[in-house]
Amino acid sequence: MHGAISGSGRQATFEDLIAIPDDRRFHELIDGELVEKAAPSGEHGRTQSKLANFIGPFDRRGGGPGPGGWWLMTEVEIRFAVAEVYRPDLAGWRRDRVPECPRGFPITARPDWVAEILSTTNSSTDRVRKLNRYQHHGVPHYWILDPIEQSLSVFRWTDGGYLLVVAAGADDRVHAEPFEALELVVGELFGRE
Repeated sequence: MHGAISGSGRQATFEDLIAIPDDRRFHELIDGELVEKAAPSGEHGRTQSKLANFIGPFDRRGGGPGPGGWWLMTEVEIRFAVAEVYRPDLAGWRRDRVPECPRGFPITARPDWVAEILSTTNSSTDRVRKLNRYQHHGVPHYWILDPIEQSLSVFRWTDGGYLLVVAAGADDRVHAEPFEALELVVGELFGRE
């Protein structure tokens, strides 16, 4: 399902989204359009797993030795507006801003960080449409990972639009906000040992 509902020309709604059976609901509602997410490739799944492992130390209460201070989740549906429900590959909320772990379906608390891993069929959605919508809704940090190019792009929210603060390739070592407390070897996110 893509675009308007059954060729009717009307905008899709949250009710249209949740009417899709759970076992087939791999969709997002972007500006009133139901957009089916691409089936994840092996490269996508491995990158998602590696990124989740890297940021894992941040998914705890802060204040002790090492990083912390975040609620982190994968593949949850987040409602930004009436006709906007996204399912980012990974998302995080700062515990100092959202003291209780976000719960329910869909989550309605705006995340502080979102990461999308590109697939060949959804690249423009993540690089353009979602980037613009996340910026519009004030998501402070947006990461785009490209498993084919083995690159990481890190964006920071500003009033004028997202500012690219890191553009890194597989051989680069970076301290990428908001997880700059740990050094990231970019190639490791794509399975390089």
